[in-house]
Amino acid sequence: LYCMNPSTATIWNEINSLLLLRYLINMAAVFVLIRGIYYPRYRRTDLFLTFFAFNSIIFLVSYLLNKVEMSTGAAFGLFAVFSILRYRTEGLSARDMTYLFLSIAIGLITAVSKGSPVEWVLFAIVLITITFILEGRFLMKRESTKLITYDSLQHIRPEQEAELLNDLKLRTGLNIHRIEVGEIDYLKDCCKITLYYYDDNRTGKQA
Repeated sequence: LYCMNPSTATIWNEINSLLLLRYLINMAAVFVLIRGIYYPRYRRTDLFLTFFAFNSIIFLVSYLLNKVEMSTGAAFGLFAVFSILRYRTEGLSARDMTYLFLSIAIGLITAVSKGSPVEWVLFAIVLITITFILEGRFLMKRESTKLITYDSLQHIRPEQEAELLNDLKLRTGLNIHRIEVGEIDYLKDCCKITLYYYDDNRTGKQA
């Protein structure tokens, strides 16, 4: 900064201040989204690095490219490139991918938006509020699924669904309201069953 003339130094300071403000709003929004909504419901910390790292990468890349007059179309193209990334070692569920998309979207909007800081904050509040409402029990019960391997083919016939449902409730302790029988292996005398049950969001336990 000492090598710059006063006007250049002033512009540089304004850019740094704007970058810091954008990033603080971005990180605050993602922290509330992941720590305040995602974690209390799913109790997973192994994806924290994924959510925050992707958010920061998208934010910084979008902000730097925006300095060279990147168009809105190019920005959303960048969003699409990052959003289709999948991990080969461990597949992410649709729920986890949704939160990843949300964290990416927050980073992108706060980095390239031409609006005022008030608009960035309002955008984050609206997005977080919608997520909180959809994740809660305000509109409908939140249904969860679990895929299991059932070690018996005794009750897999459609007319024995009630017996199978009672046995699964007894074994799992879940209040299952419906099931779907998938792959059946007659050699191993087992089958794949998808369980559907409701979560109690207020306690973090199954209803």
